Amino acid sequence: MLEITPGTKINESELHFDYVRASGPGGQNVNKVATAVQLRFDVHASLLPEEIKTRLIRLAGRRATSEGIILIEAKQF
Repeated sequence: MLEITPGTKINESELHFDYVRASGPGGQNVNKVATAVQLRFDVHASLLPEEIKTRLIRLAGRRATSEGIILIEAKQF
């Protein structure tokens, strides 16, 4: 379990990581190796309380899909 705040936890199995190729310049290995990571979290399927789910979707803004999946992509760090 990943503790967010005291009393609020997310089961690590609810977090999904995909390793993808980042766009843009990258040298010889740019088309061969995964250089970015995407984190996907299905808010509606999680075990979080409903009031936290609602707030999380609102705070995520454009990072949340209409299905309630939050997608965060890291390309640099």
